[in-house]
Amino acid sequence: MLRLTSCILILLFSLPLNAAQQAAVAMPDSYSAEAAAKVLKDGGNAVDAAVTAGFVLAVTLPEAGNIGGGGFMLVYKDGKADFLDYREKAPLKAHRDMYLDKQGKVMTEKPLYGILASGVPGSVMGMWQAHQKYGSRPWKALLAPAIQLAEEGFVPHEKLVRYVERYIERVKQDRHGRNFDQYFSGMVTDQPFKQPELAATLKRIAETGPDDFYKGETARLLAGFMQKHGGLISLQDLAQYTAEWRQPLSEGWQGYQVLSAPPPSSGGLVLLQMLKMQSVLQDHFAGLEHNSARYVHLLAELAKRGFADRAEYMGDPDFYQVPTDKLLADDYIGRRAMEVNVEQISETAKIQPGLKESEDTTHYSIIDKWGNAVSTTTTINLSFGSGVVVEGAGFLLNDEMDDFSAKAGVPNYFGAVGSEANEIVPQKRMLSSMTPTILLKNGIVTMVTGSPGGTTIINSVFQSILNRHLYQMTAQQTVDAPRVHHQLLPKDTLRHHPDLNEQTRKALEKMGYTLDGRRFGDLQVISRDEHGQLQAASESSGRGRSLVF
Repeated sequence: MLRLTSCILILLFSLPLNAAQQAAVAMPDSYSAEAAAKVLKDGGNAVDAAVTAGFVLAVTLPEAGNIGGGGFMLVYKDGKADFLDYREKAPLKAHRDMYLDKQGKVMTEKPLYGILASGVPGSVMGMWQAHQKYGSRPWKALLAPAIQLAEEGFVPHEKLVRYVERYIERVKQDRHGRNFDQYFSGMVTDQPFKQPELAATLKRIAETGPDDFYKGETARLLAGFMQKHGGLISLQDLAQYTAEWRQPLSEGWQGYQVLSAPPPSSGGLVLLQMLKMQSVLQDHFAGLEHNSARYVHLLAELAKRGFADRAEYMGDPDFYQVPTDKLLADDYIGRRAMEVNVEQISETAKIQPGLKESEDTTHYSIIDKWGNAVSTTTTINLSFGSGVVVEGAGFLLNDEMDDFSAKAGVPNYFGAVGSEANEIVPQKRMLSSMTPTILLKNGIVTMVTGSPGGTTIINSVFQSILNRHLYQMTAQQTVDAPRVHHQLLPKDTLRHHPDLNEQTRKALEKMGYTLDGRRFGDLQVISRDEHGQLQAASESSGRGRSLVF
């Protein structure tokens, strides 16, 4: 097994010329990988490639790629970091108690399925604003691959076909207002799957940018569909939608600069808390075998404290003052790290917030030949979102309203609890766990990482960084190494990849952990080796593709 040593990997950043000219993509499917790579080969930059990939995934990865959802884009370009928040917003007609019955209990299915589950989509505006600020290629050209794949069809991967078939069976058994089967029942292996309504929508967006989606024909189709079926999103909601440029979080760790997502994501904050606590406890990590029981226990102890703070303090910063600086302050991190019980499980009830005052997402990573990088995570929340396709426009809508706290202290689908910081308010963005992340050394990108997986995203990204920079794994080893997930609640429950070794599992059960062996996440990682050469990897269990060229 790999063992952590006191000698941290040192990358050599007097890069040879061929390394400086390398580019790489790590994508969740082959269509987005090929399209993004072609943009880079044709002289486009990392943001151009990200825009193309985003729209292609709306066609070829319907369970998570989207124009009916939202996401985050972390950009490092020309030595400067930037962060674009195009997370969905609650409609104007939304209100705090909209998912509670007359007895005040949460109606768990309403924020997950059907017409009332969707926030106002942000993906089209996000891609547009990224392109307007950093893109170099014509907008229309960047959408052309997605239009072609929707109009002429793409041959779906057998995993996607099985996924669609299983979802259609669930819809037929319990419809909840979903019309998914009307649009996807024709998908079969080895035959092109065409989406003419989606192709027409993408053509309109290619011609007019976001004006069509938020004020034009597509907006009218979406708002009319909502009105017909009793939904909430209106023309006013669409016209008022904005994406926001925010300052990315940045902290030092083991000689690296770590850039990650600020609120309304909880991902970057919890990730940086965990990394900084790990650094404080470095002596306890030193010499531990990778994925040994003691190592996994320490990861769980760190996560437990990060998720306690997530539940209490994190939400949309435009509506709630998230105490970011306090949560990342060295003295606070030091106190939290010292609370870690290195020998046994800390009592869950005693892990309170420390201050005194959604799983089928998708991620992609890009580095261009100039060394610019993009880390993008985008989502419609659960697989295939709300299961509702906008009639006449051909795209799936998100079910992101479940990422709000329908009621303080009541877990959402992913088991995450929240407080008033994340309660439903019109025009508010729901809390997220998406964690697009970039690591720098002396201003050079050393790693671009991210994953889908709801609340498990944070632990996937955290462990990918430890795998690469503490255990010196290759990019492929980094994404394929078994991972674990703990999030405070359910009590003492550790989720893990099925291939976590049996000796570790038995030792963790003996310590008192309850084990849940369901795989999670789909890491897409680009990293540099000790010679400055790029490596790219997509998790082998998925259907992603990674290229270095």
